[in-house]
Amino acid sequence: MKKTLCGLSSRAVAVLATIVSTTIPFGANAQEHRDSRDSVRVLEEVIVSDSRVSASAPMTTATLTRDDISDRKGEISVPYVLEMQPSVVVESEQGRTGNTSIRIRGVDATRINVNINGITLNDAESQAVYWVNIPNLGGMAQSLQLQRGVGTSVGGSAALGGTISFQTLTPASEPYATVDIGYGSFNTKQYGITVGSGRTKHGFAFDMAYNGFGSDGYVRNSGSDQQSLFLTGSWSNDKTLLKAIFILGHQRTEIAWNGSTATDLDADPRYNDAGMYADDLGNIYYYDNEADFYNQRHYQLYWVQTLVKGWSLNAAFDFTHGDGYDENYRYNSKPAKYGLISNGRVDCITQKNMFNSSYTLNMAAKYRNKWVDLSFGAAGNYYDGNHYGNVIWSKDSTLNKTLAHYGLPNGDGDKYEWYRNKGVKRDGSFFAKASFSLLDGHMNVYADLQLRFVDYTLRGRDDEFFRDFDSVEMDYHKFYPFFNPRVGINYAFNEMHRIYFVAGISNREPNRSDVKNHLMIGEEVKAEHLLDIEFGYGLKGKNYTAKANMYAMLYKDQLTPSGLFSTSGYGLLINVDKSYRIGIELEGGYKPCRWFDFGANLTLSQNKVIDYEYEDCDSLWNYRSHKGTTDLAMSPSIVGALMLNFNPWKTLKLQLVGKYVGDMYVDNTSRESMKQDGYFVSNAKISYTWTLKGKSTIEAQFLVNNLFNNHYRLSAWGSDSWDVPGAVDRYYYQQPGINFMGRIVVSL
Repeated sequence: MKKTLCGLSSRAVAVLATIVSTTIPFGANAQEHRDSRDSVRVLEEVIVSDSRVSASAPMTTATLTRDDISDRKGEISVPYVLEMQPSVVVESEQGRTGNTSIRIRGVDATRINVNINGITLNDAESQAVYWVNIPNLGGMAQSLQLQRGVGTSVGGSAALGGTISFQTLTPASEPYATVDIGYGSFNTKQYGITVGSGRTKHGFAFDMAYNGFGSDGYVRNSGSDQQSLFLTGSWSNDKTLLKAIFILGHQRTEIAWNGSTATDLDADPRYNDAGMYADDLGNIYYYDNEADFYNQRHYQLYWVQTLVKGWSLNAAFDFTHGDGYDENYRYNSKPAKYGLISNGRVDCITQKNMFNSSYTLNMAAKYRNKWVDLSFGAAGNYYDGNHYGNVIWSKDSTLNKTLAHYGLPNGDGDKYEWYRNKGVKRDGSFFAKASFSLLDGHMNVYADLQLRFVDYTLRGRDDEFFRDFDSVEMDYHKFYPFFNPRVGINYAFNEMHRIYFVAGISNREPNRSDVKNHLMIGEEVKAEHLLDIEFGYGLKGKNYTAKANMYAMLYKDQLTPSGLFSTSGYGLLINVDKSYRIGIELEGGYKPCRWFDFGANLTLSQNKVIDYEYEDCDSLWNYRSHKGTTDLAMSPSIVGALMLNFNPWKTLKLQLVGKYVGDMYVDNTSRESMKQDGYFVSNAKISYTWTLKGKSTIEAQFLVNNLFNNHYRLSAWGSDSWDVPGAVDRYYYQQPGINFMGRIVVSL
């Protein structure tokens, strides 16, 4: 029997969930008073209020409800849930499975703050969120708010492109259970169960969500096996809320982040050389454990207390622990350092490990009346991350420099540790926010001030063991003080028209990879600084909406992709002195009749580096210098989406969506050889719902991804060639053609 989380089979988890949902005392929910439910809802919203803004605030936002998220629950990864939002570009190594990434206005995930109930989810050192570590995080969400630009101030990682704010499941008015099962192309399996007790007469409520996902993947040896478990229990009355949350994520994902050359993909679109090796006769094999393994656990506690005359207090604590490793077969490699290898080149198997712990404490006080909304508080985080690498097998080595082995290590588990380093990060912030309602509610004036202090230490030997240069002994310590103010004004002429203006400053420290890369080349890495100015207009009619937002994001020392990746799949970045992103976002929707509506959005932008300098060479190895205004890497100037919804009967829905992403470049040089061509991809979904006894339903869905079978490629990385003068090396992620998924969702 296949094992899943905590050693339980998927069937056992489902049975356990059913038992929990049927044994918790539900009886009093039908008699619960509306005012009691409303007070619980208000208390739950206090938890996320500091990480979000209201509809009247002068911000560029979109909020997805539980129904919106459930409608896209077939997307195992949150980036694909948000794919149709303005200025959003989502990419993956092989379609919609495996590792996925999201960019907002061209800004990568390390500059997007992702938080759960106001507690940052970004890894403190990499500042990224690895969606594969907690599959179907959207399935745990009551709502989700996307803020474009600097957004509101939140503890943890700075937002230089956007913020994604999750509110986890809140108690339903009645007990419920949902079972979700899906199967599709590439032997893709998706399964999940969500159950809740509703709120009992004594104020208790419990919710659980378990989700599993598995796929062989499109490209060779790119399968994944992922599970997540969400548990929450709460007690509340009219003035107090106590809540505990546990989130567990587990994943094994085979490695596909290397990318492949166009020549290899032309010969075989599924080509992937990760784990490939040859025996003495030249026969090709693939190592069957070439994969990334990671476990992540979140323990969270929340307290909300309402006081007299509009005052409330809230606090939250989070402990997050993660551990995992990449395991790689290195064929004919040359780790010729420290006298480890006798003949210079060897086959070996390595593990690159990480073991980290993070502690977060958030506290805030709030005051609210009809005209004023005030909030002030503090957030603190302590992170301890250990990184180390072991050679666990080699054909010809002196492991530990004392024992000679041929083949696998002996039963004592002998290993050779080639690097170890440790990062310690302390992150503290203080904030004060105020929103004033003026002119009988027509005008909203908003101010948000944040002081943030970051102290980062990184010490030990780095992991550049299989490269042509020596590893660096790191001894890095830096303290960063940041001031991040935001001010704005929103004016509603009437219920149909509104305009807003907002300006904000955001600052961000470099991450671990940035520090390592610059230490290796002997240069100082700088913090990034952003001034974001936005002006918007909104129109809302009876059956139509329209919005326009103009933005100017002006950067100092922005870290941008160099086109290269580290040995662990991180994009390597460099500071550029001056750069900007200027654009306009247009979006709208129209419902001409009961059974049909459509929506669309379009972003037109210029994303430039001013006076960018770089060198290349001609076919005779003559180096040439260049300087000028170039395009920012991975930043398309056109991004658009179209959504068509048909609902001829209450039980039948048909949805057609299309996404266009324009040309972009893999580095900052704007050379044609570094261009990624634009692409258009469309998907279709049809669903039919049967209503059973009471409110129970069964929904059948059929999804078609890449409806027009577009075999496009995304850039993995690119660089000037070390072997052929004047040439560049380009590696790509091949995307699959048309593929399918069927789902059955049972709601009780």
